[in-house]
Amino acid sequence: MNRIDARFAALRAAGRTGLVAYVAAGDPLPECTVPILHELARAGADVIELGVPFSDPMADGPVIQRAAERAIRNGVGLRATLDLAEEFRRGDAETPLVLMGYANPIERLGTAAFVRAAAGAGVDGVIVVDYPPEECEEFAAALREAGIAPVFLLAPTSSDARVAQVARQGRGFLYYVSLKGITGAGHFDPAAVAARLPAIRERTTLPVAVGFGIRDGASAQALGRHADAVVVGSRLVAEIEEAGPQGAVAAAGRVIAEIRHALDAEVDSAANPRSDVSR
Repeated sequence: MNRIDARFAALRAAGRTGLVAYVAAGDPLPECTVPILHELARAGADVIELGVPFSDPMADGPVIQRAAERAIRNGVGLRATLDLAEEFRRGDAETPLVLMGYANPIERLGTAAFVRAAAGAGVDGVIVVDYPPEECEEFAAALREAGIAPVFLLAPTSSDARVAQVARQGRGFLYYVSLKGITGAGHFDPAAVAARLPAIRERTTLPVAVGFGIRDGASAQALGRHADAVVVGSRLVAEIEEAGPQGAVAAAGRVIAEIRHALDAEVDSAANPRSDVSR
């Protein structure tokens, strides 16, 4: 079983909301990446998204763009990201690891070579922002054949036909973008997300993770009530940027621990609504 499937099965059995953490490979320095990944897992991340630095992103906001620029200056691209993924996997055999990036670096390497390298590095899933499902059926099939989950994005504007197509080709989980905008925008509407998810769930049995705009425990709780998992990225990357190389690992752990605590507190409150009453 793919590690992503196993992790979501465990979360479902425990009645917990998953936490997906995004960081950019090579930021703030290449030697920080693997320690950050291990700290994310220790602090409570259920799935880790490792961003592949790219010079011309279309979905990433300023915070993640700056992280990619720093990583590129540090000499980190797709091959180095795969090396970092493999290094992380040698020390962690359980935490699901998803690469997130854009088509150009993959096509420069060659899709077949990329799939082989990703499988060899212990990667569990791949998100390619600018690969719409109708244009990457062969690539998605190759990933599935290698035991890697092709993970697709859905937006508030996605049609029912697109949802069905993504559900057919995707594996692992579906990534629902909570707003019309770039990462870190922070103006999502929890009620709109709650209204949209039932129609998505009618067309798939895959878990649904919701991202873009989640910045703290409160926003994670607001969306975690409706989703199988929440994704935190820009807040995490911003804290790493502020902390710098010396404090990046600790800063990453603090962010994830905060949000993990908030999600678990929400579950505990639902299970025991009088838990806040003095005895």
